[in-house]
Amino acid sequence: MNWLQKPSTPGGVVYLAVVGILAVGLAIVVAGGWRLGVVLMGCSFGVAFVARMALPEDRAGMLRIRRPLLDLATMGVCCVAMFVLALVIPDGR
Repeated sequence: MNWLQKPSTPGGVVYLAVVGILAVGLAIVVAGGWRLGVVLMGCSFGVAFVARMALPEDRAGMLRIRRPLLDLATMGVCCVAMFVLALVIPDGR
């Protein structure tokens, strides 16, 4: 099993946690609890944002895609957009 290796940086560990939280959030959305799932996905982007801001460039792992400012802006916009989505859309009852 050479393809299955543990992450070599703390950013890689955070990345896997973020992807896992996103998957759980998506599963909750599919199961019908869309508001909770969207909030959970927003939280995962928030975790990625904080980790990208806190980790040095060489330890960011897969959280590092472009320049730090662009990465932070992208994750921040996704985080805020998810929370706004969960707050603005009515239940439909």
